[in-house]
Amino acid sequence: MRPAMIFPGQGSQFPGMGKDLVDEFQLAARMFEEADDTLGFSLSKLCFEGENEILTETRNAQPAILLHSIVVASILREEAGIEPSISAGHSLGEYSALVAAGVMKGMDALRIVRKRGELMFEAGLKQPGTMAAIIGLDREGVEKACGVASTDGMVAVVANINSPGQIVISGHIDAVVKAMESAQEGGAKKTVRLNVSGAFHSPLVAPAQVELVEYIRSFELGDAETDVVCNADARAIRKREDIIDALSRQLTSPVLWSDSMNVMCEAFEGLIVETGPGKVLSGLMRRIDKSRETLCAGTASQVSDLIGSAG
Repeated sequence: MRPAMIFPGQGSQFPGMGKDLVDEFQLAARMFEEADDTLGFSLSKLCFEGENEILTETRNAQPAILLHSIVVASILREEAGIEPSISAGHSLGEYSALVAAGVMKGMDALRIVRKRGELMFEAGLKQPGTMAAIIGLDREGVEKACGVASTDGMVAVVANINSPGQIVISGHIDAVVKAMESAQEGGAKKTVRLNVSGAFHSPLVAPAQVELVEYIRSFELGDAETDVVCNADARAIRKREDIIDALSRQLTSPVLWSDSMNVMCEAFEGLIVETGPGKVLSGLMRRIDKSRETLCAGTASQVSDLIGSAG
């Protein structure tokens, strides 16, 4: 079985995540133990027993979600030979996709996303910002609202284009609030302020991006074994330098998720598996292309069912 694999981003974490995988699969137990040794603290305890408020912190949520995702991908590969024909990940999830495509080792990716989370957390402290979801307004309308709000040195920009009618904006707090008001006046059905610690995928996190790219280059990265559809450009790439270039722009560029899924669907006609915690991306796929069969593989029972169907 060679499905397309999509990997979730920040926000998919939850208390107790991964515990059922560890109880069911020895490989999961080994990988969580290796992750604890790699990071120098008990990420496993944080996932299994940590309070939601602590787990949700950017510096903790990112390695937790990546670990959960690559554990699932590793189990599918080792237990049933299930590997991706093509992959993509939403923001943070792009690193999980790169691990699945053989670009980087799992524990190296864990170090990178821990650093990524720390840098983003620090950027949020130095340059306070926020994000908001705009529902029921097209990209042109959202960009217009952001333009109205971006005055007096304050900026609001499009951060995530998740699906038709669901766009996330990011920027200075006052500008985002003003853009939300303008979007509602322009016909948005709903606007929702997000519980995040910074203005991700906006110019406000540019300092974090510079340091992150230098850190990424200190690791051994190779070409991808299969296509990975990158967030920044919504195009399939394999070459190492193209991947580093895409990652170098990812933090400040909008996540072109809807476009990325359209590219994936044009390139691949089979089953799409959301690999990792939650079911957010499967929900978005139903809005992007209702005709595509999408399964979630995040819990032990879901993983077992997929392995059984492959067998």
